[in-house]
Amino acid sequence: MKAVLLLNDGTVIEGSGFGAEAEVYGEVVFSTSMTGYQEALTDPSYSGQILTLTYPLIGNYGINTEYFESERINVEGFVIKANCQEPYHRSSFENIDDFLREQKIPGIAGVDTRALTIKLREYGVIQGALKTSKEDIDVHKLMEKSLAQKPYGEKDLVRKVTTKKILQYGSGEERIAVIDCGMKWSIRKNLLKRGFSVSVIPAFLKVKEILDMEPQGIVISPGPGDPVQAPYVTETIRELMNHEIPTFGICLGHQMLALASGAHTFKLKFGHRGANQPVKDLSTGRVYITSQNHGFGVSIESLEGTEFNQTLVNLNDGTCEGLKHRSLPIMTTQFHPEASPGPKDTEYMFDVFAEMVHNYAKKRRY
Repeated sequence: MKAVLLLNDGTVIEGSGFGAEAEVYGEVVFSTSMTGYQEALTDPSYSGQILTLTYPLIGNYGINTEYFESERINVEGFVIKANCQEPYHRSSFENIDDFLREQKIPGIAGVDTRALTIKLREYGVIQGALKTSKEDIDVHKLMEKSLAQKPYGEKDLVRKVTTKKILQYGSGEERIAVIDCGMKWSIRKNLLKRGFSVSVIPAFLKVKEILDMEPQGIVISPGPGDPVQAPYVTETIRELMNHEIPTFGICLGHQMLALASGAHTFKLKFGHRGANQPVKDLSTGRVYITSQNHGFGVSIESLEGTEFNQTLVNLNDGTCEGLKHRSLPIMTTQFHPEASPGPKDTEYMFDVFAEMVHNYAKKRRY
């Protein structure tokens, strides 16, 4: 197939089409991870975005469900340099071309993704379009349609990716309610590994319904888009904070907890997406290498007047990477402690949260 990646600034990139024959629109972003294309494709946080991978060879270990982060592909389109047609891995059951085709997602190969990344770093993420076709592609018509699309930051993408019903996993005595703004399965795995019963709940569930479940802990999951576009989640969080239940906000959840406390968020120029972001713990001075995937951040200046203290900082650009409430059992991380893909340096965050939950449960029993 023929394929065209078009940016709304007028840039036109031609390549070879793979996956589905389709036409999609979204924010064009890049990730620097060298592995983990399965996790990235199925990560709900990429909803509404056309994903570019800087690593040149993609698909060499095929597709297997062990590394999925949700039940389906969430990116709008996929941009790579080289597409491996004959992967090899003992657990692989198909190649990436078939995987995208089955889920009606288009891809473009033969792109100088590192040059594209340099452009996005210089000018910031850009809205665009990706079209694959067996016929010639009318670039001018595609541009007109792309310019008419609603910008990424003006969409409520949380409602698109959240579960529509309560999902129950595990049988532990202590229940964790995960507000699903676009939860990755590896977060659920980390909670189950620590012996919890996990209830994944819709992001639009009312506070009373959540409290009726009697959770001993709450996790606010990662997810796509601008957090201000999902005010119903922020309002729920604000009310839940009054009940002093141990709470852990991850990525979008971190931003929403900040908003619920009166702080502000802002759009990053090109976002943090990759598995090598250095983050410093302000209390110990220790530096961790983290996995990240977000396009918005919490304004450090706006934390003044709230009950949150900053606990972690990104050493690349000084942005806020973590918060802790001064009096309530609430903690947040902007990065992904569950990694997948990425280093496991910060998985201990789930142990810290687990200890908060155990202490809360003991207090309630006695």
